[in-house]
Amino acid sequence: MGMGAAAIEWRYSNGLVPYDEAVAEMEQRVAAIRAGEAPELVWLLEHPPLYTAGTSARPEDLLDPQRLPVYRSGRGGQHTYHGPGQRIAYVLLDLDKPERGRDVRCHVWRLEEWIIATLRRFNVKGERREGRIGVWVVGRDGREDKIAAIGVRVRHWVSYHGAALNVDPDLEHFRGIVPCGIDPGLSGHGVTSLAAIGVTASMSEVDIALRATSEEVFAGPVCAG
Repeated sequence: MGMGAAAIEWRYSNGLVPYDEAVAEMEQRVAAIRAGEAPELVWLLEHPPLYTAGTSARPEDLLDPQRLPVYRSGRGGQHTYHGPGQRIAYVLLDLDKPERGRDVRCHVWRLEEWIIATLRRFNVKGERREGRIGVWVVGRDGREDKIAAIGVRVRHWVSYHGAALNVDPDLEHFRGIVPCGIDPGLSGHGVTSLAAIGVTASMSEVDIALRATSEEVFAGPVCAG
């Protein structure tokens, strides 16, 4: 079944959900999914302004430790920013199901494909780049900026964490870190949002697009990851 199937719960949280509370709830849900006591879950929410440090985070990439709270995260990846105006999609799926397969790389590919399909609904071309996980957009000047980050963790073949799409966050907060280990000053790549590229979209419109595109991306085993 795809992500739009009735067997998967979709949750939409209003307000700002504290990061540690979200992680604790995800871990409880992962155990329940594994035990067959709860359905899979897609949870759409926003966090208060904060930084997370993934399992590959380098201390020197935290440029301004006093700027915002920093949380160690068990997800893959390096430092990233979460805050209001960014749609977080926590995706808790049983990768042990035959239609999904025990393939973490494929799961990451599908998350990227999901964001790309969602951006297409707003006439935005999202793209992948070799060696850079996430979704990127190319500006008129040819500069490539990241519009969505991907970070996942898998426990007993149940996935959690997921994707973060920049709708209209405060991009200045990204200056406190080297986002995902890619230094804008050295690479020429930055971070952007739908609002920054001139696309006006409400969070509810983004949620509708995310749900509408989920089925086409997660319906079967096909994966180019």
